[in-house]
Amino acid sequence: MSELRQRKGVKGSGSSAISKPTGSGSGDHAHKFEYEFGGPVGAFATMMALPLVLYFLYYGATKDYRFNFTNYEGLFDAFPKSIDEVWSLEAFAVVCGWFAFNVFLERILFAEKGKGVVLRDGSQLTYNLSGHLQFWVILFVLMFGKPVFNEKGNVEYFTHFNLAWLYDNYVKLATGAVLFSWILSIFLYSKSFAKGALLALGGDSGNPVYDFFIGRELNPRTGKTFDWKEFCELRPGLIGWMVLNIGCAMKQYELLGYVTYPMIFINLFQGIYVWDALYQERAILTTMDITTDGFGWMLCFGDLAWVPFSYSLQARYIVENDSSDQMSTAVLAGIFTLNFVGYYIFRSANSQKDAFRRDPNSEEVAHLKTITTKTGRKLLVSGWWGLARKINYTGDWLMGLAWCSCTGHGCIVTYFYSIYFFILLVHRAYRDNHACAHKYGDDWPRYKAHVPYVFVPGVI
Repeated sequence: MSELRQRKGVKGSGSSAISKPTGSGSGDHAHKFEYEFGGPVGAFATMMALPLVLYFLYYGATKDYRFNFTNYEGLFDAFPKSIDEVWSLEAFAVVCGWFAFNVFLERILFAEKGKGVVLRDGSQLTYNLSGHLQFWVILFVLMFGKPVFNEKGNVEYFTHFNLAWLYDNYVKLATGAVLFSWILSIFLYSKSFAKGALLALGGDSGNPVYDFFIGRELNPRTGKTFDWKEFCELRPGLIGWMVLNIGCAMKQYELLGYVTYPMIFINLFQGIYVWDALYQERAILTTMDITTDGFGWMLCFGDLAWVPFSYSLQARYIVENDSSDQMSTAVLAGIFTLNFVGYYIFRSANSQKDAFRRDPNSEEVAHLKTITTKTGRKLLVSGWWGLARKINYTGDWLMGLAWCSCTGHGCIVTYFYSIYFFILLVHRAYRDNHACAHKYGDDWPRYKAHVPYVFVPGVI
């Protein structure tokens, strides 16, 4: 999940201009500013289009309509006819309450402390790493339900949450999450003008539309320890994705009296993925999201709306579109194997990289071959990272393909994730190649001679 970064949106290069940081606390000299996402026009278009994509993913894959490139008329008929179909104050209150509940847990739970990288102003932030514990606390709460008190104020029994309600109000919750992400983005943009705010170089163009989209402030905080970006990166949206999946399973059980194998698989696969991200929370402190990018609309929307409501698409579709009859035992075994082969590649490669970053002389990675660059940094040219420069992306994509395969072959929209993610990873690899060529200079072609492949050894 530079892991998670891959899940937020595609960045595209565009025109360039000379720009001076304008915000307080930047403290930098003039630098060459390169617009991404097509600059201000592209940023505006993206902010208008992506919420509509969420609605397309919902209305293009339902029990009554499945988009397949030849039935456009049905899509227009499937779209809502009134605001009441996509909005309710109750759903928005649930979104706000969910966010507040996650903030509450982040504040009260015991947390390991993690140090971020040294920033360009010489500071080094400390983070509360309680995401993994928060994951299990929320599962515990969902398992045991809410307490019912007697007249004396004592807990008499626990009653389960009606998680099937999440499925019944799915599109209204999505609308609430989109609105909430806009409200938070406006707050963060306003906050970035406070005196002493350290601005992200990529979000200090001077154009308000573009800076609002990308994010002006690098690490917005309330108080000394609540970090908005790190918190939103892993907790409300990522755990919310898992909770939505569970709600879909509960709805299917309500309708059928049992849960199908595809539904079990999608909850298992994606539940492990969410758990892994939170278990490895310390690793995100060195990712581009945390160290380089500002926290603006792009990450707010991605974290709080896009991740939970586009990644839960497969579970939502399976509720009333049972794909079990399309899947023999051999097919199910193939999907299961594909997911965990992908997970093994993804986790092994990332663990090897993280171990090397922590201590390149440790017994775990000391045997690996490296080349030393003029910057003093060493680059791995053996092990997983000698096979391909983005081998972890390959494992990530294989998992995504397994998730989509759980929906069978009845609707192309349910494969949106694997298609979108493939494009995203290719563009991310291009972007990383451009950044590393600038950073390492003549050493980068030398490194690529050692590791010529990007995704699949011997192929590409």
